[in-house]
Amino acid sequence: MVKITRIGVSMEPDLLADLDRLVRSRGYPSRSEAIRDLVRERLNADAIQNPQEMAIGSIAIMYSHHDRGLSEKITEFQHHHHDLIISTTHIHLDEERCLELLVCRGLAGDIRSLSDGVGAIKGVRHGGLSLASIAKQK
Repeated sequence: MVKITRIGVSMEPDLLADLDRLVRSRGYPSRSEAIRDLVRERLNADAIQNPQEMAIGSIAIMYSHHDRGLSEKITEFQHHHHDLIISTTHIHLDEERCLELLVCRGLAGDIRSLSDGVGAIKGVRHGGLSLASIAKQK
């Protein structure tokens, strides 16, 4: 069983009301769980600022498969970065648009560069990155 240490937190009434709204809107079982989640989120955000931090990431890109040669460029780009990309998923959104999800593992800086590179390929209409530290979190 994990040992829990009880602490006291002081805050202004308006901030406490905002916290209570967050607890209700996200379905947290308690203020404590919401605060723990917020602390973990902030610690992760700080950790992944270090380009040398080991991380996992997902890169989502949207593009039209009708753009001449674009699918091949994206595939070639992925092959050049096989050391970072551990999985891909291709989703047909409609008759024209595709969504590709790249799951990555490596240094945070390398994954950011990969995201920037694939997003900069001519014809990629949208790109987004989600990044998390692999460091063991409590």
